[in-house]
This record gives sequence, structure tokens and C-alpha cells, in this order.
Amino acid sequence: MNIVKSSVTMSDGQESDKNIEIWKIKKLIKALEAARGNGTSMISLIMPPRDQVSRVTKMLGDEFGTASNIKSRVNRQSVLGAITSAQQRLKLYNKVPPNGLVLYTGTIVTDDGKEKKVTIDFEPFKPINASLYLCDNKFHTEALNELLESDDKFGFIVMDGNGTLFGTLSGNTREVLHKFSVDLPKKHGRGGQSALRFARLRMEKRHNYVRKTAELATQFYINPATSQPNVSGLILAGSADFKTELSQSDMFDPRLQAKILNVVDVSYGGENGFNQAIELSAEILANVKFIQEKKLIGKYFEEISQDTGKYVFGVDDTLKVLEMGAIETLIVWENLDITRYVLKNSGSGETVVKHLNKGQEADQSNFRDPATNAELEVQEKLSLLEWFANEYRKFGCSLEFVTNKSQEGSQFCRGFGGIGGLLRYQLDVRAFDELSDDGEVYEDSD
Repeated sequence: MNIVKSSVTMSDGQESDKNIEIWKIKKLIKALEAARGNGTSMISLIMPPRDQVSRVTKMLGDEFGTASNIKSRVNRQSVLGAITSAQQRLKLYNKVPPNGLVLYTGTIVTDDGKEKKVTIDFEPFKPINASLYLCDNKFHTEALNELLESDDKFGFIVMDGNGTLFGTLSGNTREVLHKFSVDLPKKHGRGGQSALRFARLRMEKRHNYVRKTAELATQFYINPATSQPNVSGLILAGSADFKTELSQSDMFDPRLQAKILNVVDVSYGGENGFNQAIELSAEILANVKFIQEKKLIGKYFEEISQDTGKYVFGVDDTLKVLEMGAIETLIVWENLDITRYVLKNSGSGETVVKHLNKGQEADQSNFRDPATNAELEVQEKLSLLEWFANEYRKFGCSLEFVTNKSQEGSQFCRGFGGIGGLLRYQLDVRAFDELSDDGEVYEDSD
């Protein structure tokens, strides 16, 4: 079985695109879940942020002592071997990385029955709040699955006549960013004051309150470095009509306005209102990924139906246009089963790149030169998805992985081969068809 490189660096600073990291973790989970070992020789070790490497090293030392008493010689040796590998790998860290540390090590049995030592260690793309040490005949990936479930962060603004609370929710972790209270005049006037003047003062104070909330929202939910929202969606909640006023106000940042997922009525303000707003929005939050995917593929289908010439599909055409730097958004099915081969002709020394699916891989003629029948030697073999994940930045495009769970996603995978792209400008892909043998371009008659 093909497990990812022995050491995977997951946190690549601020640049790392979260969707790519999520896809890498999914791929890793798949490989880890498929791995099986002989006896209990597979160690799953997870250290949360702020854990001590020294504590785990000591624990592994104790485990080593205990494992020395295992009666079965084969089992004893494989367990001791796995613990030693874990100890060696931990020596590379003088402290636990900011997001925690995940380590899998052990001897696995490959498809052809051979044994192979595997060690995978990485810092997850976001903090992992689990502590785990298990020695088993398989790797335990439950904590990694949890990382994937709660990958989106949502902003909450709970606003009523007494004050406003700003909070975020990521998975099941909620955080209050800031709250302030306000003293607004009630509707009835004081004795001796002009009703009109009082109404004007009241409106002015309400206006200032909405403005302050709008300014703070920009401060908390817009990342100053990228000038983009730092949340996947916003929920406005409250018991009076302030929340509606805020959502429709000119003072509310249009970048945040576009992120409003829901406006809900809650019967309290403050933290109780925050909890109630989370409960009322649960269904919407669960569907955000789904909605984003539908939107993206919907836009792609729209380009096709209007025949704008700003789309491409199919492996060969997509790669051709990608090389030109014309793709703005590369859309790929997350389970696309195509392998990228770099093949060398031993006779002429030329290299050729081929993208083959499972059926084509089984056909030996794909590994021979059609002209001379010379054998083509495999220089490099990598899943096309992984190649995209590593290389997409070079082509100046964004990479979006989609599933086939929505109706649009399923249509994209079945009808368009699960790979395509939205282009920066109009392009007639057919005009780029290969030159024929005598140097003429095949062009359409129109």
C-alpha cells in the first residue's frame, strides 16, 4: 500500500490553503485506515498543544519496560521496534508545535504480504484538542476525523437594546471576542422635554449604537492582512429589530454583508443569546460547505450553458490551459483516480508525461513508444490530485476540491470527468489541438 511520505509537513505558514490541507488529511486518513499490522505493533500518538515532549518520552520509556515482558517473541519485538521508532522521531522535537503533534509509527503488512516500517509525523493545520496513546493492530484516526468536521469558523453578532456580543464558533469551540453594553433612552419622554427633540435624540443614540457595532464587526471579522473576512459566515441575532437594522445599514461592511447566513430572533442578549443563536442556526451551519460547493459548480455550469468560452473540462484540455496560466479556479473531484506518469524513452532519451486512469494503467501499450515500440521507463509516478495540491500555486490559480454528494457535484463528476476549470478570459480550447504529423493544425470548419 502506498502511504504518504514518512514525514508530512502540514503547517506551511499562513500561505497553506485550508482546503488543500483538509484534502491531504483525508487522503492520509484513508491510507492509515487501510493499513494493518501483525500483532499490536502500530502506535497512534497524539499530543495536544502545550503538552510536554518530556512527559511523552518518559511514558514511552515506561511502555518499553512493560512491553519487554510480552511472552510472544514476534509480538514483543514488533512492539519494542514501534516504541523505539516513536522515541527516535520525538527526539527531532524540542517542544510540541503550536497546533499539537500527531505521530503514527509501526510495521504494516503491504498488499503483497511484505512487512514495511512506516513513520508519519506532522503538525495538524489547526489545533488538535485530543491526547492519545494506543498500541494496536491498526492506526486510530478518530481524532483526525474530528479535525475535518469542524473546519469552518462562523461569526456571531448578538445585538439587543442593552448591548452587543461578538463571538465565533468553530466546531464545538465557542469563543466570546468582545462584548459591550449600551444605555439607550426608552421610548417615553422625560417630563418637560419636547417629544420631537426627545425622539431625535433617541434616534441619534440608536444610530451611533449601530455604527459602533458595525465598526467593531469590521475590526473582529475582517483580516487586516488580506482585507478578507476571517469567518465562513455571519449570524446576526437579537431580541429587538437592531439586528435587521444592522444588516441593512450602509455602515455595515459590504464584505461582511455578503457573508450573512442567517438573521435569528433570540429571547436573550449576551452569552445566553449567543448559545440560543448557535442552536437556532445549527442546520444552516452544517450545510455551508454544501452551499459553497453548489454555488461554485453552479457558476461553472452557467458559463457552459451561456457558452462564454471561459470554461474547460477533461484532463488533457484542463492541463493544457493550466500550463498557459489561463485558469482562475481549478475544480477537481476529491476522489479523482488518475495517476500522472513521467516516462522516459530509453532509446531516444526523451521524456513524456501521461495521465492514466486505472483501465489505461493496465494497458501495456501506454508504456511503449507507438513509433518504435521501445519500452518507456517510469521516472515518476504520482496521483494527479497530489500533483495539483503541490503545484497549483505555480499556475496562479486557486484549487477547489468538490464531492459528488450534491446533485451538481454528481453531475460534474459523471458528465465532465470530475476535472475542469473557470478561466480568466475567453479561450477556444479546440484551437489548441495538437499539430498533425505534417505540421498542419486541425481547425473547425466554422
